[in-house]
Amino acid sequence: MNDQIVQRAQLARKAQRQLRSATTAQKNAALNAIADQLLQDAEEVLRANRQDVEAGKAEQMSAGLLDRLTLPQDRLENIAAAVRHVATLADPIGQIVRGSRLQNGLYLTQRRVPIGVLGLIYEARPNVTVDVAALALKSSNAALLRGGSAARHSNVALIRVIGKALVQTGFDPNLIQSLDDLGREGAKGLMLARGSIDLLIPRGGKSLIQTVVQNAKVPVIETGTGNCHIYVDASADIDQAEAVVLDAKTSRVGVCNAAETLVIDENVGAEAVIRLCTKLLEAGVRLHADPQVCGLFPQALQATESDWDTEYLSLDMAVKMVSGLKEAISFISAHSTGHTEAVLATDARVIEEFTEQIDSAAIAVNASTRFTDGGELGLGAEIGISTQKMHARGPMGLEELTTTTWVYTGQGHIRG
Repeated sequence: MNDQIVQRAQLARKAQRQLRSATTAQKNAALNAIADQLLQDAEEVLRANRQDVEAGKAEQMSAGLLDRLTLPQDRLENIAAAVRHVATLADPIGQIVRGSRLQNGLYLTQRRVPIGVLGLIYEARPNVTVDVAALALKSSNAALLRGGSAARHSNVALIRVIGKALVQTGFDPNLIQSLDDLGREGAKGLMLARGSIDLLIPRGGKSLIQTVVQNAKVPVIETGTGNCHIYVDASADIDQAEAVVLDAKTSRVGVCNAAETLVIDENVGAEAVIRLCTKLLEAGVRLHADPQVCGLFPQALQATESDWDTEYLSLDMAVKMVSGLKEAISFISAHSTGHTEAVLATDARVIEEFTEQIDSAAIAVNASTRFTDGGELGLGAEIGISTQKMHARGPMGLEELTTTTWVYTGQGHIRG
């Protein structure tokens, strides 16, 4: 294990133990200071980000990754606003999950406590640096961050901003540390830092996530890829469907909650299929369709088997026609990554069966997949979208960054 990672983890652990005794008001003051400092030092952050974006373009980075990497002024302002929002949320630490008086007179409570020292591995996502800092601070955790070379300048500037705000409000800046200076060894070290890191969370593409899951010696929460589907049922309102599909696919292509596959019931009719495909094509989307759809809309490309399993993160979308709800559920279940699936329908039976049979972290009913987001769902910033089934599933907010402690209180009780 990398000695430097152990040393930084020890500093983080020491800082986190001090943080455990901080009041909610003190943590909120630090969060608001981070938001203030982000805006005060905006030009420094934006200048650093421009360096990363220009380097990404020179290296022919994909459009999806460039989108994630780019921090324009309005996005930075939104990040600062999200930090302020976290300050308004209830502090999960100390919350009683459940409590009872046992027959022997002991009073038992299960309370939320911080996990401890978090490790994050991510790529080309400078917003994650701030999101993690905000959520870790409010949930009384420390974090070691490996943000990747693509966002190196941006992350250096952001860590500096966060450190300033922590010092100004009486906190140890070692609460939030970067490992980017250690390069790939930093990522490898986090995976092997059992005993130093309490939880490791990877955010990125399929390759990064699988590398972490397969090689880590520390507990991992898998934030999976998003091959998100939208099923348009025969009962759907086509005007509504058009708006939802366009938003889900085109509002922001480089994010995991963007829709990648459109599944259409053949009973919606040829006119509706052509209309949806035409609108997507006019929005710049390249369609990869099955033979039935291509027969109605020859401008589409013939889909290959791999298209059904692709998270494009670009202006591409797979289109599949099915014979009804059962085939739609079967197809989605075979190709889903367990992130978000949507159903567009007015038939209550269809909605009920879809929501009961689809096994994903989030299910949207007559709404865009783009709402699978911590901020949009009222959780504040998020640390990722968990697609696994243990502890945390879906957007990971404050409560998902806690564990619990059992406290039982007696009056000299002995078991005997």
